[in-house]
Amino acid sequence: MSGTVFPPKSDINWQQVASPQAYEVDATPNVFGEFVQETLALTRRLFIQLQRRPSTLVAGIIQPVMWLVLFGALFENAPKGLFGNTTNYGQFLGAGVIVFTAFAGALNAGLPVMFDREFGFLNRLLVAPLASRFSIVLASAIFIISQSLLQAAVIVTAAAFLGAGVPDVAGLGAIILIVFLLALGVTAISLGLAFALPGHIELIAVIFVSNLPLLFASTALAPLSFMPQWLQIVATLNPLSYAIEPIRYLYLHKDWGLNSVVMHAFWGDVTFGGALLVLLGFAVVALLSIQPQLRRTLA
Repeated sequence: MSGTVFPPKSDINWQQVASPQAYEVDATPNVFGEFVQETLALTRRLFIQLQRRPSTLVAGIIQPVMWLVLFGALFENAPKGLFGNTTNYGQFLGAGVIVFTAFAGALNAGLPVMFDREFGFLNRLLVAPLASRFSIVLASAIFIISQSLLQAAVIVTAAAFLGAGVPDVAGLGAIILIVFLLALGVTAISLGLAFALPGHIELIAVIFVSNLPLLFASTALAPLSFMPQWLQIVATLNPLSYAIEPIRYLYLHKDWGLNSVVMHAFWGDVTFGGALLVLLGFAVVALLSIQPQLRRTLA
């Protein structure tokens, strides 16, 4: 008895053959979309770490508020005119505390990257199929700048409660821009050091050596007229002064503009717009200076 033999069932999708455009799959990868997704994921990781261990953020908020309270009380009875047009030292000090807090936080930006290097997590990222390894750097920059802006908002609020007042809406926007430019430049330098230095001990040493000298060699605690001649020259070369003086001008003057003179340097007057250009140039130079190191490390 012979069995019936059936022809093999065809695996051809005749609809796909008839209309290939309807079944065409776009094989071109969305590099930009993947880069954004990677950056957001790495940024979220840093915020999760902060949420689990918020002591760094809490300390970064409490310390500048204590500066405002203690230093404001220390110089409460200072002679009139010693700190410019205001008798409220808290109003004079508020700008310095805002800028120095942003500077100190941005200077610590390289520590998470350094710890990732030492614990091996960075090596895992470097061998992962990332669309761009620069998402590692961008995520750290977004995290630090966001933290700096949050700290600045808290300090502005605390200074208002202490009698320093609050700038207008345009002034608050200018403060955000100033803090952003300064934090961007310092964060770039810190991340470059994190990839260049051999370990976190060396990076912490650089942070400790840089913090206080740059604070005292700026106009954060005293005006230029209060300093000796050589220190005035150093302070006018310090990028922190170009962030402090515009913010201080916003607190002391209701009417301000890009042509407003905010600092009398040894070579001439510095306007509000000129200070912004200096901060922008500082950020651009910092970003460009770390590019060779990033290419060698992330290549």
